[in-house]
Amino acid sequence: MNLLPFDALPALKPRRFVPEKIDLGDWKPLAPLFDRLESLAAQCHSAADLERWLLDWSELSAALDEESSRRYIAMTCHTDNTEAEKAYLHFVEQIGPRLKPRQFKLEQLYLQHPLRRQLPKPRYEVFDRATQVRVDLYRDENVPLETEEAKLSQQYQKLSGSLTVNFRGEEKTLVQMGRYLEEPDRALRREACELIANRRLQEAEKFEDTFDQLTKLREQIAKNAGFANYRDYAFRLNLRFDYTANDCVRFHHAIEGEIMPVLRELQTERRHQLKLAKLCPWDLAVDPLSRPPLRPFDQVEKMVSAAQTVFGHLDKELADGFKTMRDLRLLDLDNRKGKAPGGYQSTLAEARLPFIFMNAVGLQRDVETILHEAGHAFHALATRDEDLYAYRSAPIEFCEVASMSMELLGNEFIEAFYSPPDARRARRDHLEGIVEIFPWIATVDAFQHWIYTHPGHTRAERTAAWLSLMDRFAGDVDWSGHERARAHLWHRQLHVFIHPFYYIEYGIAQLGALQVWAHSKRGKAKALADYKRALALGGSRPLPDLFSAAGCRFDFSAKTVKPLVALVRQELAKLD
Repeated sequence: MNLLPFDALPALKPRRFVPEKIDLGDWKPLAPLFDRLESLAAQCHSAADLERWLLDWSELSAALDEESSRRYIAMTCHTDNTEAEKAYLHFVEQIGPRLKPRQFKLEQLYLQHPLRRQLPKPRYEVFDRATQVRVDLYRDENVPLETEEAKLSQQYQKLSGSLTVNFRGEEKTLVQMGRYLEEPDRALRREACELIANRRLQEAEKFEDTFDQLTKLREQIAKNAGFANYRDYAFRLNLRFDYTANDCVRFHHAIEGEIMPVLRELQTERRHQLKLAKLCPWDLAVDPLSRPPLRPFDQVEKMVSAAQTVFGHLDKELADGFKTMRDLRLLDLDNRKGKAPGGYQSTLAEARLPFIFMNAVGLQRDVETILHEAGHAFHALATRDEDLYAYRSAPIEFCEVASMSMELLGNEFIEAFYSPPDARRARRDHLEGIVEIFPWIATVDAFQHWIYTHPGHTRAERTAAWLSLMDRFAGDVDWSGHERARAHLWHRQLHVFIHPFYYIEYGIAQLGALQVWAHSKRGKAKALADYKRALALGGSRPLPDLFSAAGCRFDFSAKTVKPLVALVRQELAKLD
């Protein structure tokens, strides 16, 4: 039974090292491939031999990565399918733990190889430093802990994906309920908002229990690797060579100083337009002029066709890439019961093709999501010719520049979804969303800094830390009567559970994307050419170089934030 939305896809290049017929979910045939790689390392007698060895290793890594991705995709598309869950967990529990020590051994052999220094330094600079960090951090005793961490993360996704409510006689997923938060009828919005919040609160203890287990595991992993706390370990693990925890704190301050005044202005304007004495959580998504909600499409296929039109206006090469994904069925976009929440792009590493997963229900947010995930997909397509597996992906901070820039660049052509007046309204909603997301990013990131620099904290202390950040970054929203929902709002943020410290990247990248957009205002062709050229570099250059190639400055202090905020203000004024 094929649980994948797409059919079998061939590898971009024929396998040279990995057998064509092999069960990548069975360790027995895999172990000899690692044995062979270890013995071949000693048989490299020239720099060219060593580079060939790296490509054989890349081929094996890509094959295993794609196997893992396929199982993850099947599981997230069908969280209620025991076969998909079993296959995914088998890989996590039986293959992953065996892979880690063998990959570690290969990394050691590479770093110690006498011919390594004969390789061209500019080409291997990034690969070398990343490999060194992984070797430095590896501990045998952490392998079972990381396996348990992955299993707990899957439990969080399964629980989140299973949540539904009964709304006026119909079962609805929480994602489907989101559309009612845009309805002009305030009583309806409140009913929907409270149903969503209360359904999450019913599972609050389970979410807290899972997170307690995760933090305990992560604290032990960091301790085993010789770190005082998990934050410092995570910064190394995430290969953050080009910025520090203090830079993140500066980002938090920049958001507080430059963005929060704009957010409060927008909230005040919204409150006045809605003629309310106070803004409540159910007043934040509705159109403030009481216009009907934006409905960009009523069928997912219409969304796909409209997105194709947007990319056609933007760039032929990008449009052709998206068409390839459509033709190969590399899209699973509709929301349904049993499907994991959220959206993502996953690269099938051997086919070197992207897959997009999302939960579309006919909202403006879905337009933003398809443009966003397509940006990631274009990044994957741009690096197809890169044979070194490690360089086919970039640091997350730049991956998100690819996606967030596509939201802004694609927005210029969203008449494919809307009438001209609604397109203007959607653009304004998107820009307001950017203003609103910066404080949320700062909240989530600062929360994680607090969590992992306070090992052994209690739930009450954690809640107090969260609420202090909500006071700092949430603006002027009245949660009276819903204090418990506010205290547990972070339960909805999957990154906190399954991707620790993966969230500041969105803030850094949004600043890069706004710079790409600013450049496009001065010249669309050059801005797009720079964007595509930077994407094609993959992960072969350090982060500041990737930003520079896209015409951006790698800095996220107030110095960078201030002029970008001015641009957003200016564009919002035009759209009034």
